[in-house]
Amino acid sequence: MAAEIVNPRSDSESAIAGATEAARAEAAQAPEEPFDPAFALHRGGKMAIRATVPVRDKDDLSLAYTPGVAKVCTAIAERPELVHDYTWKSQVVAVVTDGTAVLGLGDIGPEASLPVMEGKAILFKQFGGVDAVPVALATKDVDEIVETVVRMSPSFGGVNLEDISAPRCFEVERKLQERLDIPVFHDDQHGTAIVTLAALRNAAKLTGRELGELRAVISGAGAAGVAIAKFLLEAGLGDVAVTDRKGVVSRDREDLTPIKRELAELTNKAGLTGSLESALAGADVFIGVSGGTVPEEAVASMAPGAFVFAMANPNPEVHPDVAHKYAAVVATGRSDFPNQINNVLAFPGIFAGALQVRAERITEGMKIAAANALADVVGDELSADCVIPSPFDERVAPAVTAAVAAAARAEGVARA
Repeated sequence: MAAEIVNPRSDSESAIAGATEAARAEAAQAPEEPFDPAFALHRGGKMAIRATVPVRDKDDLSLAYTPGVAKVCTAIAERPELVHDYTWKSQVVAVVTDGTAVLGLGDIGPEASLPVMEGKAILFKQFGGVDAVPVALATKDVDEIVETVVRMSPSFGGVNLEDISAPRCFEVERKLQERLDIPVFHDDQHGTAIVTLAALRNAAKLTGRELGELRAVISGAGAAGVAIAKFLLEAGLGDVAVTDRKGVVSRDREDLTPIKRELAELTNKAGLTGSLESALAGADVFIGVSGGTVPEEAVASMAPGAFVFAMANPNPEVHPDVAHKYAAVVATGRSDFPNQINNVLAFPGIFAGALQVRAERITEGMKIAAANALADVVGDELSADCVIPSPFDERVAPAVTAAVAAAARAEGVARA
């Protein structure tokens, strides 16, 4: 690998302190602007590229660049698979967005999405040792996005799709995986689903139940809601109903998109109709990926020993203080409450494992393996406040990486 993407602030505390002082000086000159450490941290961006080989003299230069590099280029031209050994391809992921579904901010455009994409890239490096390059595209057209990514794919070992709005995100992912022989992974869908399954497995274990005994209700039929529903059913969940703004996604509705029509055929064995609140009556699991607020009386109507995973940020659909009145296990998407369901638990290790074995794609089996490995990390620490490990648990990424790599080999998609 000839270069490495890094967080340029290796000593984060001193860097933040320095940035803070600079920002305070600016604030003093413009007192009408309140000081905000987020702006101080982001000044100049959050990442940089540095060489991993020295260029100290003419000998180094002749090896890193011409004429030495020509030998490597010629070898790769004759044997294309050598690109994985003599470039950074097998260690780098493109983080691709069109800026249409950024965090809770919505369609804010490609430029405004860059701070998030940079953040994603440094999380890849911090938690999985994987280099990642933010790529924000100035188009919302599905075919233009696909064609652009396909054309630049020789430079990357994998593609992480990020913050692309539904339903276009499903088509983008499908078309890219059909055309590429490297992993394509829409983290808003699959990362969320993997971490949710891991937490749900441990919550069921804690309360002496099996996944097949549980009926879940998902609030939100976007990218995350659809992926979670399909993935949990694949893993053996008893039943799940998905709700959107108009209520339960059911076969009798005539206003469903093709994606929701397919979802209606796969879910809701109980044949529920009506509102989210009515669907929660007697339900074992609530999974929130939509925002909004669920009335307390609806939470109270859930089955005894229920699980509430209210993952909207910054405001969970059910506040933990309310959820704890009725639920055996409560999880959110926030870091200031126990049981944070955070995608960073999944995507670094998933890509690290896939890249390690040069996988052609990420299969359902690889995702199941990642969820099981993540759940197993908790081990003897399992409790109502610990059904999922912390993102800072150093066991997470190695466990997920190893499980994904093994699953890729078992499923025949590994090339190394």
